[in-house]
Amino acid sequence: MEVSRILETCLYVTDLDQADDFYQRVLGLKSFSRLDQRHLFFRCGNQVLLLFKASETQKDSSEVPSHGMSGQGHVAFSMTETDLERWRTHLQECNVPIEREITWANGGKSIYFRDPSGNSLELVTPETWEL
Repeated sequence: MEVSRILETCLYVTDLDQADDFYQRVLGLKSFSRLDQRHLFFRCGNQVLLLFKASETQKDSSEVPSHGMSGQGHVAFSMTETDLERWRTHLQECNVPIEREITWANGGKSIYFRDPSGNSLELVTPETWEL
């Protein structure tokens, strides 16, 4: 038996309002759930990106085990190589500094940048992982 895919991915942010603006404006994701200052959820294709305030999720909850972390995390979002230049231009127009661009040995390409909470985000072509 083997799991088939990742269904949800989680990052921790310091400011949900900033995160909401950034992930919608810069990455084009649409939020579908928000609970006060606890969490913000986005659809990303057929998967879900969860953004939590760690200080809120470390509290005990009757439904979900407490969790949370400190420090920055990392998520990579898939892009096509034909969209590489469009993404580069879009990030610049949104005043999002590109931290690094990499062309991997197998020909895959990555653009790295940060969200307002300092999380490392990556736009990457599937060839990087031979997908």
